[in-house]
Amino acid sequence: MSLKYKRVLLKLSGESLMGDQAFGIQPKMLLHYAQQIKEVRNLGAEIAVVIGGGNIFRGLQAKQSGIERVQGDYMGMMATVINGMALQSALEELGVFTRLISAIEMKEIAEPYIRRRAIRHLEKGRVLIFAAGTGSPYFTTDSAAALRANEVCADVILKGTRVDGIYSADPEEFPDAIKYEQLSFDEAISMGLKVMDMTAFTLCKENDLPIVVFDVITAGNLEKVVKGDLIGTVVSNI
Repeated sequence: MSLKYKRVLLKLSGESLMGDQAFGIQPKMLLHYAQQIKEVRNLGAEIAVVIGGGNIFRGLQAKQSGIERVQGDYMGMMATVINGMALQSALEELGVFTRLISAIEMKEIAEPYIRRRAIRHLEKGRVLIFAAGTGSPYFTTDSAAALRANEVCADVILKGTRVDGIYSADPEEFPDAIKYEQLSFDEAISMGLKVMDMTAFTLCKENDLPIVVFDVITAGNLEKVVKGDLIGTVVSNI
């Protein structure tokens, strides 16, 4: 089968694992993502995943709790490892071979990040789960997704969200918001869009790596995007 994107990096927020809960991991959401990833893998795509930790702890909010910023960021990285372990377990229950790779060494549960080894895992058909962000404070998991996608030579970053693309305003609050089918990186940056942070946008712009923002909640959408269906919003150098 012909795929538009052969090697993809899927970026998921930690909050997406909460479902309708206030925090934590909702089993049905975990299974939902695992099933979609398996479907794409069965098509022959090579897939890596970066998942946030906001359902457990957000480093940027740490200061409000009296926790120093750097310490809070490391706590957020640990949260992404927990989510990565959960997703790995769900995928393996479905018979998908995976590798959990951590930017912070913790050899008992995850491999350290070694670029050539990561690429070899993808070539062998294993799903990669990148955890612990970049391993450094002050960088978000968006930045980690952009960094890893460029390092493993991904064709695209697929940013899974609750809405079906990028709008001029929050469509959940403003029903008349305009949806953009395509944007340049310069437009996205100048408009101050919060879909991904500026570090991630800039890294992708400089390396000509497109980003597709799409609704990942609807089953089957991930497969459609990989096949090249025009859903969501494409951000690129055009």
